[in-house]
Amino acid sequence: MRSAELEAYIAALTPNPAFAELFRRHGLRYRWLAMFTIVTGNIAAVLSGTIINVAIPDIMGAFGIGQDDAQWLSTANLASSTVSMLASAWMVRRAGLKGTVLVAILLFVVGSLVGGFATNLEVMIASRIMQGITAGLLTPLSMTIIFQVFPPGRQGLAMGISAVGVILAPAIGPAVGGILTDNFNWRYVFFLGLPFSALTLLGTLVFLPGRQEARPEAFHWAGMGLLCVSITTVLVGLTRGERNGWDSNTIISCFAVALVSGLAFVRSQHGRAQPLLDLSLFGDRNFLIMSINGCVFSAGLYASTYLLPLFLQLVQHLTPTDSGSMMIPAGLVMVAIFPFAGRLADRVDARVLISIGILFFVLAFWLMRHADADTGFWQLAWWIVLSRTGIGLVMPALQMGALSSVPPERLTQASGSFNFMRQMGGAFGVNLMSVTLERRVSVHTDYLSSTQTWGNSDTMETLGMLRGLGHVIGHVGTDEWNSAIAFLQGIVQTEALQAAFRDSFVILALAFLLTLAPTMALRPRRRIAAGGTQAR
Repeated sequence: MRSAELEAYIAALTPNPAFAELFRRHGLRYRWLAMFTIVTGNIAAVLSGTIINVAIPDIMGAFGIGQDDAQWLSTANLASSTVSMLASAWMVRRAGLKGTVLVAILLFVVGSLVGGFATNLEVMIASRIMQGITAGLLTPLSMTIIFQVFPPGRQGLAMGISAVGVILAPAIGPAVGGILTDNFNWRYVFFLGLPFSALTLLGTLVFLPGRQEARPEAFHWAGMGLLCVSITTVLVGLTRGERNGWDSNTIISCFAVALVSGLAFVRSQHGRAQPLLDLSLFGDRNFLIMSINGCVFSAGLYASTYLLPLFLQLVQHLTPTDSGSMMIPAGLVMVAIFPFAGRLADRVDARVLISIGILFFVLAFWLMRHADADTGFWQLAWWIVLSRTGIGLVMPALQMGALSSVPPERLTQASGSFNFMRQMGGAFGVNLMSVTLERRVSVHTDYLSSTQTWGNSDTMETLGMLRGLGHVIGHVGTDEWNSAIAFLQGIVQTEALQAAFRDSFVILALAFLLTLAPTMALRPRRRIAAGGTQAR
């Protein structure tokens, strides 16, 4: 492109002089170089956020913990990324894009090393929090950069392409993590993001602009503290509710503190020139609806990403390698769909794309209500492909719809607010599904156990068969009956676990189905006019 044309392109695209200078230095290819710099950082963060799921059964065994404690390895990561997203805009104003990314990546490297060498659950959770903060700081920046270096009409395509790497990481990562867990040790899963971190560090030093002027505004520590207290206490209350009793003083106190601190946080954001969460953005109907849908979709995505490896290893008794491999076809489908869906997001009404994606996801998890220990590998893989097809169609449309009407100077704030809602959904999705799974296991165990009585002919027939099996393996006398009863209890537990997973899949399907209602309330998307501007 000739110099005059490039200058006209820059002038029409971005008012930021730092971006303009980098365009002059690198030409039009700069927009891709800037985008890929952030993408490699997001790959590292997303990889660390999802790859650990295949190693959770091994970590449970290593530290002697239950599923309710192990879920904090996912929940702590998601919760910390949720909160830190609201600091991303302040960090950019304070330290610039370059400084923000450098701080985030260095924190990620430290967190990865701490997690890999952790000697107890508490240290590992701390490392997951550090990795989550990195994800929270980096995630909004990808959309911020795309909207500043790509013109209208190509932003959806750029989002779709940028998502390929981010989606490929959790698609391939669990299989690699499974291989490492099976053949070496689960600790190695913490180190897979380090090569991508190194690429991000190099790209940041060359391709991202630094701080343009001093912005010595104070950080709103009080608001951040209130938000941390609110999210942490409600997550603790949900996690401990089943164990302590939902009407116990401890759990009621957790929810009361969460409510009060949450309301105080919202109140603290009113009237601030640079709030952590810009509540005025939610006055726009499309931004509000897209944020709500993003919250629900992330809840379903992260909850299913957490549940599926557990189902495959605890119910189907697959190895970590096999359970990770089952996620590969779905991930590859998403890699293929995202650029296509991103292009469609530039051209097709968002309501159409989102509705189709919702129906794909609902169908997939409605079919999964039949899953059990005997369901075939490729049958399950096909259901997972259907669910990820729905996610692939929805996410670019959600992002475009949420940010398309936001002024350039508010993009970082809007991106952080949208992703805050999205990540919050992910954190609560994992937590709620973990609680639901635990609760449904208890319900089904109690019901099935109540039917196993001496007056039940089927029970006595089964005990007789199991007694004979005990005799074959060397038990005699009362030991035959004791072993038969133990076998029967194991069968009951297995059946209860299968039923609990099926219940969880149905709940996910119904939750997604409900998002069709707000989707229909969206305003028609903006059309791209011939001159590259957006028009109603």
